[in-house]
Amino acid sequence: MTTLPEYIDGVPNISGSEAAISAAMEAGKSKSLSNSAGGVDFGRIRAAAAIALHQHQPLIPAGGDDLRTADIISNLKYMMDHQDIGDNYNAPAFVWCYKRIGEFVPQLIHEGKSPRVMLEYSGTLLHGLRAMGEDHVIDALKNVTMNPEFNWAVEWLGMPWGHAVAPSTPVQDYRLHVQAFQQHFAAMFGMDALERLRGFSPSEMALPNHPDVAYEFVKTLTDCGFQWVLIQEHSVEQVADGWHPRRPHLPHRLVCTNAKGETASIIAIIKTQGSDTKLVAQMQPWYEAQSLQRWELAGKQVPPLVSQIADGENGGVMMNEFPDKFFEVVRNASGGDVPLMNGSEYLEHLFALGIKESDFTEIRPVQQGKIWDRMQPGDGPEKLEQVIEALKKEDHQFHMDGGSWTNDLSWVKGYDNVLGPMEEASSLFNEKVLKPGTPTDDLRYRKALYHLMSSQTSCYRYWGQGQWTDYGREICRRVVDICNYDFG
Repeated sequence: MTTLPEYIDGVPNISGSEAAISAAMEAGKSKSLSNSAGGVDFGRIRAAAAIALHQHQPLIPAGGDDLRTADIISNLKYMMDHQDIGDNYNAPAFVWCYKRIGEFVPQLIHEGKSPRVMLEYSGTLLHGLRAMGEDHVIDALKNVTMNPEFNWAVEWLGMPWGHAVAPSTPVQDYRLHVQAFQQHFAAMFGMDALERLRGFSPSEMALPNHPDVAYEFVKTLTDCGFQWVLIQEHSVEQVADGWHPRRPHLPHRLVCTNAKGETASIIAIIKTQGSDTKLVAQMQPWYEAQSLQRWELAGKQVPPLVSQIADGENGGVMMNEFPDKFFEVVRNASGGDVPLMNGSEYLEHLFALGIKESDFTEIRPVQQGKIWDRMQPGDGPEKLEQVIEALKKEDHQFHMDGGSWTNDLSWVKGYDNVLGPMEEASSLFNEKVLKPGTPTDDLRYRKALYHLMSSQTSCYRYWGQGQWTDYGREICRRVVDICNYDFG
């Protein structure tokens, strides 16, 4: 099997092996995840719970006093080197948070228990940890990802490499983020691990709701071999009636149609409630699942799955309370009628019962029903924009900025001074790098892509104006310089 180097000429291995990555994703579809030492008796259980831990640190131009010449380093390194500023004293605790699942899972399995957890780490964090010399973190993660004694308990989720938010990232760039994560992940954890990568977690749970962008988002995921996506329940509506999902603890089918009439769909596992890390830190999904019984789906009685994701390091509750609670719940859930499960494992059991993807309730991004009430798929992009503008004038709550777990937050409004440079950098990368067909294994390509994706991290808009937007603009400036200088 192909083995990829983790770094090439000092840059993370984020491009150049697209064919091998695609083949591995395809090969993985035929491999079972549920036949493991800690497997669940699906016919006996009445409900299940799934948790996912989201981990991210951006890359920032802060390795020096002059913004224009400073090395790009992990924000975690900056925190570690400046622990006297703000809450940077948390840096060592963060490092442990990034490592600890690699310690918890082996300990619980050695106790004879059946832990489960889904992990989502950004490419910028994985690179940052390696660049900082925190190899012990990567080694611990490798053990639970590559070692068959433990890897059945841990499911990795794909994500955009640079933690880009889908509603406001150019669609061609978002695809590059998704592919870059797959390749970097394979270079770090191996092709066997990549073959088990089936679910996808959008950064900030931000789901595009503009029909054309939403279509491209889903098509990117399916083209890249992903089988399901984790979404926030308030960012979607049922196609049949426009309501939020009535049975959020069962899988759905996210169907996105664009103005040209093209349709793409993917299985959706719904994350319920808010973004409060307390929900995962205190293992709330398992306690909620305790109150549930089997539900009917396509003529079969199946256990519902209560799913939740949260930051794996932020906040005192997650840092301090999660370990004890995770151990307590795993010990209580193992072998019981309400076990912990991972998303792909759960879906595999459903399909083994004869349930098909077409049996899942169809959903679409929020607000789209209002659009399709006024036009038909196939009417074209011009008609779509006319309908959107008319709806915005009639209803001040109508928007096409995308939905996320920060439901009151627009990912677009008020960030012109960042989005302008981001759009310039993206446009120039498209003109100078993509359109001429630069080979993806070209060092210049990899260097430009690395900077482009680093500039599109959500942090550069999420935290508002100030130093973070300065960081974002500076990395965008470097993208422009690289494109102009290296590509002529």
